[in-house]
Order: sequence, then structure tokens, then C-alpha cells
Amino acid sequence: MASPSSDLRDADRILALARRDRTAAREAIAALDLAAQVALVCESPLPQRAELLELLPTPEMVIPALPEAELCFTAKAIGLADAGSLLEHATADQLKACIDLDAWRTHAPDREALAAWIEACIEAGGETLMRAVEALDAELLVLLLKDRAEVILKPSDDDWQPPAGAQTLEGQFYLVAKRGSEDLESILHLLQMLFERDYWHYFRLMQGVIWELEGDCEESALRWRTNRLQDLGFPTWEEAMAIYGVLRDDERTRLAAEASALDVAPFHLPVWLPELPAAADSGHALFRAAAELSPDERQLFLYAFVALANKVAVADRMPLGDAASTPAAIEKAAAVASAGLLHLGEHHALPLVEVLRRAPLDRLFRIGAALDLDVRPRVGSTR
Repeated sequence: MASPSSDLRDADRILALARRDRTAAREAIAALDLAAQVALVCESPLPQRAELLELLPTPEMVIPALPEAELCFTAKAIGLADAGSLLEHATADQLKACIDLDAWRTHAPDREALAAWIEACIEAGGETLMRAVEALDAELLVLLLKDRAEVILKPSDDDWQPPAGAQTLEGQFYLVAKRGSEDLESILHLLQMLFERDYWHYFRLMQGVIWELEGDCEESALRWRTNRLQDLGFPTWEEAMAIYGVLRDDERTRLAAEASALDVAPFHLPVWLPELPAAADSGHALFRAAAELSPDERQLFLYAFVALANKVAVADRMPLGDAASTPAAIEKAAAVASAGLLHLGEHHALPLVEVLRRAPLDRLFRIGAALDLDVRPRVGSTR
């Protein structure tokens, strides 16, 4: 788990120093260890991150250590068209996660967003593009090419002539733009790189565009993406919707006899969340109760709460690649679960911290959602 930053990691102080003396600011950052430099970037507001990244003495060490979602948020804050220097140092897993988080709309790939990430990798250079292409599911690349071009395999007929405007790299496969020739620029750049560096990958991709069915590609790509998102702590939509499951009146007051609700296994966090606002003066009853837990219990509570917030984000179909979704999911998870916590605490006349130890957070949320049906997600969200 990440640890909270110290005063030396304050982004405002570093940036203020940079405006007076950039060399001194670089030296101040260099004096921090790697974990502290990662904290400095992740705990700074998104609009400030581009400036901080320019001050890093070894971005090639810090950027690969950023949580996957934080890299995605940062690249989008900078603007994908200008994020080449950031993505240049990203790992294959980070690039794959960025596309999993940001280049999908409900259960289908968002072709325009996918193209934007590919173009950003092109700007980052050939090595970055190759890492991205090798990391991505072949089905995604097939879908992107199908969206941009028709691919024609040259027949054995000696009299055959390629269609007007068709382009080819090797005289075997011809591409005809579906929208306009400018839409093929990035695709041709990608294909040229594959043709030169990995011909068989290029060959299979071109064959896939010709013969693979779009629906089959979408189904396979969704399955791979779903599995990877589960590794990042995001359940399937069907699993996430269980937090809105209807409860009978008697189920709204049931409470376990023993404290086992915080028996949670830690998992990889794709966002920077060193701690939650578990404090006695918190605006949410859930966090006030968490402040009374032991340090070990609070650590387990953090993982349990993040798992709940992830379910809220998925069930409500929040755009996982948008930075605003994380605080929105956290706020809703805390507010609705707090209502459930207060309901059980009042019914059983128990301290809230004791209820927290005995009632899983998912159950607290279900109770809160049952008490206020307006918190249920609206039908029609597209992400």
C-alpha cells in the first residue's frame, strides 16, 4: 500500500521553487526516493502534473511506477496528442490498462478513443508503439483497421487492378480508406512498423481484417478486457449490480454475531489511494466509524472500501478512464453505505464501529440503497 507523502513532497512547494530556480527544484525532487517521487506526482492536481513530470530527474524510473489509472488520468490531462514523452516510458501493462480503462463504451471498444491512444503511442516513438501493439489483443487492432479501411488481398489474376486510391506496403494487401485518406495515416504507420519488425504479426492482422467477423472480435476482446479489469479490482457489471440487490424488510436489519466483515484480502490498486478520510470529524458516518478501528483493521477497511467503490463505478457505468469517476464513486459508496451503517447501528443499539466489524460494506451499501431507491443507477448510461 502506498504511504502518505511528507512535507518535502508537497507539489505546490516544488512548483513554486521551480518558478524561481528550476535547478533547485530538480535537486529537491532528486533528493526524494522513488516512492516519494511517485507520491509527489500522484498527489498533485492533474493540471500540475505535466510541469512536475518535466522536473523529474529520472522519468524513466518514476513513470513505470505510476498506478495504471493514474497514468491514464495524467495522459488525458496533458492531452493525448501531447503525451508522447509520458507514454515513452510507460510499460506494456500500463499502456494496455489505459486502453482497457478509456477506450471502451459499455461492452464495445470505442474506436475513436482507441485510435487516439494508438496515435499517442506513435508520437511517443517506434518502441512505444511496438510495446502497445504487442500488448494489445489482436481483436482490438482488427476492429480498428476494419473501422478505418477495407483490406483486399491481391488475387492471382494477372489482369487484376487495385481499386482507385488503394495503398499497399508490399504489393499483396491493399487498403482502401473508408472515410478519407487522412484516416489511414496512423494505420499505415502502424502497419509499416509491423511489416518491418514482425512480419507474421502483420500478416495475421491483415488476414484478420479480411476474414474475422466483427461481432466475434468484439466478444473476444471484451472477454480479455473483463479478465484484466478483474485483476485491477473491477468486477463484471453483473457482479457489481449485486450491490443494488433488493432486500426484504427483515434482511435490512440482519447482523452477523461475530466480527468478520473486515476479513479482506489485499489486491492491486490501479489508482493512487494511500489512505481514506477515516477521521472522527468526517462528514460520513462510515469514515467516522473507521477512525475507531485499529491500524490493521483500517488497512483492511481501505481495501474493502475500494472494492465497494469499484463496484459502484462499474454498476453505474462511470467512465473508468476519467479522473472524476474515482472521487464520484468514493463519495457515493461512502454516502450510501453510511446510511446502511446508521440504520443497523440504530436498530441494534450498537456503536457504529462494532457494526462496521460485523457487516460487510457491500451489505451496508445494499441496505442504504434499499432505504433510498433514488441512488440506483439510471438506465441508459453508455460507459
